[in-house]
Amino acid sequence: MTNQELIDALREADAVQFGEFELSHGGTSEYYVDKYLFETDPRCLELIAEAFAERLEGDAETTLGGVALGGVPLAAATSVAAGVPYVIARKQRKEYGTGNLIEGDLEEGEEVVVLEDIVTTGTSLIDAVEALREAGATVNRALVVVDREEGGRENVEEAGVEVEALVTASELLADR
Repeated sequence: MTNQELIDALREADAVQFGEFELSHGGTSEYYVDKYLFETDPRCLELIAEAFAERLEGDAETTLGGVALGGVPLAAATSVAAGVPYVIARKQRKEYGTGNLIEGDLEEGEEVVVLEDIVTTGTSLIDAVEALREAGATVNRALVVVDREEGGRENVEEAGVEVEALVTASELLADR
């Protein structure tokens, strides 16, 4: 798969929108990448899972970590494509049942590659990395679909995690 193939699929799913949008961190933007549109589109999800799986080749002992909520379908689809297990990093403990912050089978010292939909400031990705590390995982790498190029990659890398994006905002908006 080429970057252009994924960019075209994201656009065809109407996941790239233009206007005035408020972002989760409180800032505003002239464009919005709607993760729910690309994560619920079978073609986009397939392309993303294949691209992530390609980047995992040679990491047979890796477990995926999906950041709730957006990273969960990415982790599930990539788990199937790559044949590796995944866990879910919740944003907060649930008040019932097991009360777990990490859902799924995770062993002490297990290598986890975190999957995330969009990185803007990197806060949710860093929170997930910290939760996984507290649960005993080793986390040194994250794969994201879109890097908005607003400092998130750098923030995550300061936390000791290499970030690899399938596409950047510059690439996504290049011919606008």
